[in-house]
Amino acid sequence: MRKLERGQHFAERGFASWEAFHRGDWETALSLVEEKRDLYAQQIAENARRGVRQRRLRVVEFPVTPYVQWELHVLRLRVEPGDDIRVVDARSIGDIERERPVPEAVILGDAALYEVIYDGEGNADGANRYTDHALIEETSAGFDTLFAGADEFLDFFEREIAPLPPPS
Repeated sequence: MRKLERGQHFAERGFASWEAFHRGDWETALSLVEEKRDLYAQQIAENARRGVRQRRLRVVEFPVTPYVQWELHVLRLRVEPGDDIRVVDARSIGDIERERPVPEAVILGDAALYEVIYDGEGNADGANRYTDHALIEETSAGFDTLFAGADEFLDFFEREIAPLPPPS
């Protein structure tokens, strides 16, 4: 599975850490993220046992939005036990995004491509499903190219996110 995340603002209602972040309680948000460490490690280990390979590419705009700052703290807990996540600076893909931003996408092998749709408030609102093999192949190749040139997650996190003050 390949997942491309482009949006800079999302609502993750029902996720206690996001709810705390949304209320402006940064310290509680981070402590609630930390509570997920063992669960994430178990999920990643189970995927490895089943032979499921997942790669995620997170596009980040500057200045970093409060949501992305929070989300990268969550993703750090997934990377530490072995999740394969990289980060690409949105400025480096300007040539690709001349007409519109790259879509939020999930690619399931060569079987299906989903373009995830969100409403104006950042809530998931469905997906467009594509099964055309040529489209899936082209999108997968583009993902792989971007992924290969992206920053290693922990390097990016330490350089760009860790030094940031809590978002306001």
